[in-house]
This record gives sequence, C-alpha cells and structure tokens, in this order.
Amino acid sequence: MNIEKIETNHLAVPLHTPFKTALRTVTVAETVVVKMSCDNGVVGYGEAPPTHVITGDSLASIDYAVSKIIAPLVIGQSLLHSEQIFEKIHTAIVGNSSAKAAVDMALYDCLAQHANLPLAQFLGGYHKKIETDYTVSVNSPDQMASDAEDYCKQGFTILKVKVGKDEIIADIKRITAIREKIGNDVLIRLDANQGWKPKEAVKAINEMEKNGLQIELVEQPVKAHDIEGLKYVTDNTDTMIMADESVFSARDAKRILETRSADLINIKLMKAGGIHEAMKIAKLADICGIECMVGSMIETKIGITAAANFAASQPNITRFDFDAPLMLTGDVIEGGIVYEGKRIHLNDTPGLGIKKLTDEFLQKGIE
Repeated sequence: MNIEKIETNHLAVPLHTPFKTALRTVTVAETVVVKMSCDNGVVGYGEAPPTHVITGDSLASIDYAVSKIIAPLVIGQSLLHSEQIFEKIHTAIVGNSSAKAAVDMALYDCLAQHANLPLAQFLGGYHKKIETDYTVSVNSPDQMASDAEDYCKQGFTILKVKVGKDEIIADIKRITAIREKIGNDVLIRLDANQGWKPKEAVKAINEMEKNGLQIELVEQPVKAHDIEGLKYVTDNTDTMIMADESVFSARDAKRILETRSADLINIKLMKAGGIHEAMKIAKLADICGIECMVGSMIETKIGITAAANFAASQPNITRFDFDAPLMLTGDVIEGGIVYEGKRIHLNDTPGLGIKKLTDEFLQKGIE
C-alpha cells in the first residue's frame, strides 16, 4: 500500500458573520485541501487554512510546502512504514506546521481506512460523544451580550468569549454584560489571544473573580513567547489558565509542564503539524496530570473531522472547540462528522469518513 499521488486544491467559504479576535477579523475561510491517493484505491483528505498571525502560513506557502517539498519525499512510500513517512513530513522543512498537518491528516485517514477503523477508534477510541463550545467574537458589550444570548437559545451551554483587544476595563464590561444577559448556568471561557500584559491579566482576572463572573478558564492571556509572564498569571490567579499559542510542539509543552506555567493546554493540529505530533503533546500532558482542549483555526469540516477524531481518542482531552464549520455558509465535503447543535457525532465509516469534496467552493488556483 504505497502513496501514489498528492494533490492540492484551494477552497474559499464565506462566513455568515465576521469572526473577530484580538489578532484578526475573518470574513472568508480559505484553505488548502490535500488529497492523498494510494495504489490500492484508498483516498485520504487533509486541510490547512492560512493563519498568518499565528502559524505564519499563507495559501501560497502551504501549497508550495506540500506540493514541492513534502510530496516528492513521501510519494512512493509504503504506509506499512508510516513512522518513516511521518519523519519525512516533519523534517522536510522548518516551520510550515499547517502544511505538515494537512499531509499528516490525509496519511492518518489512509492508515485508518487500511485498518478498516474510524480514525477515533484507530487512535484509541476513548470518548463516545463530544460537545463543542461556541465562540463570541469581540465587539461592543451590548453586541456580545446579544450574540451570547442567541447562541444560548440555539442550545450551546459553553461559550468561548474573545477578549484582549482593548483596555482591560472594556473586557470586564464585556463579560459583565454577557453574564447579566445569559445568567449563571452557562459556562464561560475567555480567550485573550495574547492581548494582555501579565499584570493586566492578573488585574482583570482577579477583578472578574471578585465580581463573581464565574469564568472557567482564560486562554493565552499574554504573548506566546512570554512563558515567565504566563506563569506569573497562573501563579497569581485562582482561575485556570490555558496555554495556546505558547504551545506548538511537544518541546513547547514540555517547558510549560516542567515550569507549571499553565493549568491546561490547547492543542491544535495546525500548530502541532498534525495528529502525530499532537498525540505527543497529549501524552506528555497526561503524564503530568494536565487536561487538554483540542481547538482549531477557522477550518472547514475536513480539518475539524480530523481534530474531533483525535480529540475523541484520548482520556485527558476534556474540552472541545470545534465550532468553526458552524460559522460557514456551506459545507465543503460529503461525509465526516455530523453536528446536532452542540453535539458532534463521529462517523462510523473507516478513516475520516469523507466521501468526496463538493464543487461549490473550489477555486481555480492558489496565489
């Protein structure tokens, strides 16, 4: 069972509402789709959205890394020696984690199909069901409170609220307005996307604790490189602190875990370079008794299907941030995971369960 061909396509799907964080605003989800074909007829899929403010990847760089660098190294290789293929993927080029993730996903899709198992079961099969949160974009307090109320009416019981764009007093007003609107039965997580300084973060979180705003956790309050600052926030607040952009690799996770600089870790396939490396992060965290979330960029159902299958496979992955496909105006595949409100149903079909790409959002080229 050898890899015979690797192809790339460009998809662009409009969002029904702009997605706003402290780092960027997204109105169209663009992504590079990888299709891996094997000589026995098995076909696997992966994807890589360009998230330049986090991973540094662009559409053009992803396509080049996949087509010109990684593909020539792995085409002709046997899936029966998959560790050799993963080594080639991850040593082929420095960085370019999203490009690596797309090929990695497609490879795992093929491997699980060869084993005749859904990917979640192929990887471990721990969780039988998972539920996603829903993200409230950063806007005015009134707008965010209104959006939060709408999501709660749709049945979501966990909200991930974006902050960190303005002064901390503005963020406190945002969370206060949301909590007043939705009450105390809904879980609120904050994501500052590196928007605060360490002392600002401590001040803001302590004030929210004092005001009884009941925040479950705060994700990446400080700059990704500022591990000392992250630890300062963790040590000086009662609310759980989650590392996100500070953890791309297993080496990054090791540093966070050794220094106890965060209480939780957010794993994203696009940061880790795919499932193979993400699994190392999850296992390291599990050894240290640390729970993880698996999140995503603004991805289509291709990438989220891979992430959800990975997340469902591990016991210490206890939080799931897979709302991106719900923000899109259409679906790009037939098959994959199925949404029922906040609930995500995994496909029983071997691999990712993706039957084919739809034609609606295909683009002619990659620039």
